[in-house]
Amino acid sequence: MKSGKSLQEFAVELDRQNKVKRDFLVDTRSLRMEATGDVAPVLAMQDRRSNATTIFGINEIAHDQIGSRLSIPAKYYDRMRVEQPHLLAENVNTWFSANPEKRMVRTLDGTARAFLSNKYRPIDNYEIANVVLPVIQQMREARIESMELTDRRMYLKVVNPRLEREVAPGDIVQAGILITNSEVGMSSVSIQPLVYQLICTNGMVVNDAATRQYHIGSGNEAGDNNVLYRTQTLKAMDRAFMYKVADTVKAAVDEVRFGKVVELMKAAKGARMTTTDIPRVVELASKDFGIQQNESKGILDHLIRGGDFSLYGLANATTRQAQDVESYDRSTELESIGYDILKMPRGQWNRLADAAAA
Repeated sequence: MKSGKSLQEFAVELDRQNKVKRDFLVDTRSLRMEATGDVAPVLAMQDRRSNATTIFGINEIAHDQIGSRLSIPAKYYDRMRVEQPHLLAENVNTWFSANPEKRMVRTLDGTARAFLSNKYRPIDNYEIANVVLPVIQQMREARIESMELTDRRMYLKVVNPRLEREVAPGDIVQAGILITNSEVGMSSVSIQPLVYQLICTNGMVVNDAATRQYHIGSGNEAGDNNVLYRTQTLKAMDRAFMYKVADTVKAAVDEVRFGKVVELMKAAKGARMTTTDIPRVVELASKDFGIQQNESKGILDHLIRGGDFSLYGLANATTRQAQDVESYDRSTELESIGYDILKMPRGQWNRLADAAAA
């Protein structure tokens, strides 16, 4: 499992972000993208009451969301952004005015980090952490194995050593949970089972048994200077939701579900590769599961070093590769892909082996 921030580093950064982030609800006719010389495009927000203008940088997520909302093809948007930023600004501003609507603009450190619907319901990392961290601390012997804040998500990976099983002699796994949230529209609040392997500190995300809460509401309101504020109704909904989150975390480490995953692991360990062309098996599996070429090479290396040429070995090599990638977001995606490989239907597994042997 990829290491992230320490608890102190996490808490300090979470508190800092909570103090400096700002949300705005703004008519797109009051927004303009501006491009000057070689400087990256910026977003200018005008307050029609005071006529004051605030300038924000634009991160990758917000660029993607602006292009998507305005139906500008991603390749064309990116090309204009690099080669003709003035043309990009002209395109964006034309559609901002031609199809006016209210949008939520979420900002952090002077940068627009999300361009979202008026109905997007902010459920923020600070609130989630304040609810779940005390619950985790009350869970006997539970430990936070990894935690991180990225531009896309917050991650809390918790292991409960009181619930463990043996897949094979010396191969011990423990139950855990993964808690994630996105403040920028990349995903829902999610609580998922996690399996932690002691022998190689791999983490595997059980992605077909998640509890989710989507960031959807009935509409937001803005006060002075387009600043978003929450109504009493939304605040009451948030409190009710946080109680639900706390209860879900308490019950998330389910012994029956964990036992089923362990049995799946044992069965996968018996699904041996029927070909000696191991690189070809990894190549074909990588295509099936959206694994990049450089990641595939790492998986092959870990598979050969591990010496377990079974479906279980391939899944473990994938979660081991998750520790080596730079992006924490991608690392967690690979931990999830590892589980997808583990539960691969035997017919698909046999077809992979047959194709590799052909």
